[in-house]
Amino acid sequence: MADDRDQPETDSSTADESDDGAEPVAAADEPSTNDTDAATAAGEGRSVVAEPTDGATGDERSPDDTEPTPPVTGDEMVGTETADGGVARPTTAGDAAPASSDGLFDAPGGAPEEDVEMPLTDHIEEMINRLAVVLLVGGVVALAVFPVADQLVNYLWNTHIPGAATIADRRPRLYGPLELPLTEIKVASLAGLLVGVPVLVYQSYRFMRPGLYPRERRYYLAAVPTSLVLAGVGVSFAHFVVLPAIFAYLTSYTTGTALVAFGLKETFNLILLLMGYMAVVFQIPLLIQLGIMMGLVSRRWLEDRRLLFWGGFAGLSFLVSPDPTGMAPIIIAATMITLFEGTLALLRWTGQ
Repeated sequence: MADDRDQPETDSSTADESDDGAEPVAAADEPSTNDTDAATAAGEGRSVVAEPTDGATGDERSPDDTEPTPPVTGDEMVGTETADGGVARPTTAGDAAPASSDGLFDAPGGAPEEDVEMPLTDHIEEMINRLAVVLLVGGVVALAVFPVADQLVNYLWNTHIPGAATIADRRPRLYGPLELPLTEIKVASLAGLLVGVPVLVYQSYRFMRPGLYPRERRYYLAAVPTSLVLAGVGVSFAHFVVLPAIFAYLTSYTTGTALVAFGLKETFNLILLLMGYMAVVFQIPLLIQLGIMMGLVSRRWLEDRRLLFWGGFAGLSFLVSPDPTGMAPIIIAATMITLFEGTLALLRWTGQ
């Protein structure tokens, strides 16, 4: 009986020892995660593609298995996105910005070759020096013309005043001792102004030359003689068209009502101011052409704002004109508008 009771204890202890000393064995019947996914996909009728693995880990790809990325050339970088989200910029000479349609910007790199940054004080000093050159040239011309200014006074008077050479009452009246010499100075100054306008254009070109492209420089150099010709045409237009019309209107308006006494000072103020005014007004075609060639404005931009320009021309002519009758401002405003529209029509005809 004792032996029978001890035997189960021995067997149970042996079983306990075997349980404690035995190594745990994974259940062979438990399916893995990959097998479960494969079985599920097979049941749903889907195909399963095995992912590439590297070695025993099975979850990382070897760097040697990736295909090398071909290098990107400068031509392919334009418009591509970089790693930081930006846009790649062209790095070769072939990727530079193309020239404009009119060929103005010929210099590579997007800037003139002689463009050098200067302090503001240097720019102001250079501008003052170039304006001094303009004043000096105009002054020299005025001094050269002054000895014959009295002959020019008589010529202008006899030309513009109807009947001045035959009617005694049409001779100039002097209401001050300095009227005649001051008038001669004004006539000589007009000659200096005619020469000073193209000099001003040339000096402005010299001032802006470091920042201009080669083709823009050629335009400015061609503008100097053109400016002189236009100034001469403007003075001739005032001399042969505007002034005779104004004085003919004034004399006919007062005939039979009052005796007109033409003062030398006031009369020549009107003559010289209109001549100088027309010399500047006739620069409008040149300014428009230069603005379009340099890309500052376009013909369509000017056409869309023509009413604003018309109003500006009319206001400027009535503001500056010394004629109180309104005859001269109307002629000047009509001349400015005609030059403006004529230039645009010429540009439209040439396709610019």
